[in-house]
Amino acid sequence: MKIALLGYGRMGKAIADIAKERGHEIVAIVDPDTQEGTLTQAQVAINFSVPDAAVANIKSALKMGVPVVCGTTGWLDQRAEVEAYCKTQNSAFLYASNFSIGVNLFFSLNQKLAQLMQPHPDYIAKMEEIHHIHKLDAPSGTAITLAEGVIENSPYQKWVLEVNQESNRQLPIHSIREGEVPGTHSVHFQGANDLISIRHEAFNRKGFALGAVVAAEWIVGKKGVFGMNDVLNLSEEEKEI
Repeated sequence: MKIALLGYGRMGKAIADIAKERGHEIVAIVDPDTQEGTLTQAQVAINFSVPDAAVANIKSALKMGVPVVCGTTGWLDQRAEVEAYCKTQNSAFLYASNFSIGVNLFFSLNQKLAQLMQPHPDYIAKMEEIHHIHKLDAPSGTAITLAEGVIENSPYQKWVLEVNQESNRQLPIHSIREGEVPGTHSVHFQGANDLISIRHEAFNRKGFALGAVVAAEWIVGKKGVFGMNDVLNLSEEEKEI
């Protein structure tokens, strides 16, 4: 498979290594510091650029008929526009806030826990996410996906960042930036007498990179808008089990 990398930072380099290990070829790199090859050579593009460059990168590839797998967060206010553009170009687009297989299973576990907690409003939900100091957005896209999973299955109406006053309608997310932490996400339900917590901790970036390459392998030849649930075949029925 011939891959174009849109963005060549830490994740881009990790993806390149995994892709080569799996027998694929990097035929283009689009990055402010590195320009190699052209998009026309690629069968698929993987975007991990900075948020400000994401939309332009994605649209450039889709316009050329190159399907795009995107893991950049911090641009999602334009997601509907990009997905609509993908359909007009009769191409394929897959966005995930996190490509780790473990994290995507964690998303399903989070939704199930929220469903179980819904009849027990005395438990207050809280979230925490920790990432390295280089991460540009807060909260993380993974944290937002987790928050959305809780909100869809609870009385909470929206998530809020760094809230100081608790509200039974707002789900607080505490974002921490320290060291070189790849990513740790926790969801807590605290009652008067006990605490229920689930947590996912990434040890390195390899899990994210592997998932992105697996998604790229899966999307080649397809048309439409997809997510990691499609790649991992996590149907709605399976998530309810």
